[in-house]
Amino acid sequence: MSGVLIEDISLNVSGGTTMAAFVARPKDSEKHPGILVFHEAFGVNPYIRDMAERFAGLGFISIAPELFHRTGNGFIGNYNDFESTRQHIQALTNEGLTADIISANDWLRNEKRLLSNEVVSIGFCLGGRVSFLANTLISLKASVSFYGGGITALLDRVPQMQAPMLMFWGGLDKHIDENQVSTVTSALKLNNKNYVNVVFSNADHGFFCNERSSYNPDAAKQAWALSTEFLNSYLLKN
Repeated sequence: MSGVLIEDISLNVSGGTTMAAFVARPKDSEKHPGILVFHEAFGVNPYIRDMAERFAGLGFISIAPELFHRTGNGFIGNYNDFESTRQHIQALTNEGLTADIISANDWLRNEKRLLSNEVVSIGFCLGGRVSFLANTLISLKASVSFYGGGITALLDRVPQMQAPMLMFWGGLDKHIDENQVSTVTSALKLNNKNYVNVVFSNADHGFFCNERSSYNPDAAKQAWALSTEFLNSYLLKN
């Protein structure tokens, strides 16, 4: 991508592990906001790298940490073989994810070209849950979650949520039904949290990813516009 620098880095994580991460940043000397990009169940694959680069093209310093590093360094799953990802997903713990989030966030905060404390997060599928978790752990300006499965298990953490939250769901999603979505939004409302909830009635799980059979171009285009506007509205500049 023109005007963007990319690199693969390695981060030390508390507990003695090492985590790879993909970084993309604008090719200039200006200061920029940072964004944590959390991957789906399929690892830091070309799609996630492309997302990080897209945000870098918009003026963000992007980092996509490899959350499966404890069970499969460099693991990249196949969209047609979800079973191959299951062992890595099941091995994840909130404690481990907390350490991963903090490590990636610390890297961003130490970047000389980071604009003040202007950091946001976004995540897809598994990463949608991680983005939600990050919003309860670290200081963010805003956070976005795409069809984050398992968020209902994090609702005891909602009182610690610090930043505005944007959530996307697919109305045809058989993995996350409307009762789960309602449970999440009810918890946010009960705790007076700032959130936006968007359901695309004709979209399925994974609708934003153009590598998946469930890709929905119209919903993806609209969700991208909403996401960038939402994030930018809480940042000093972009």
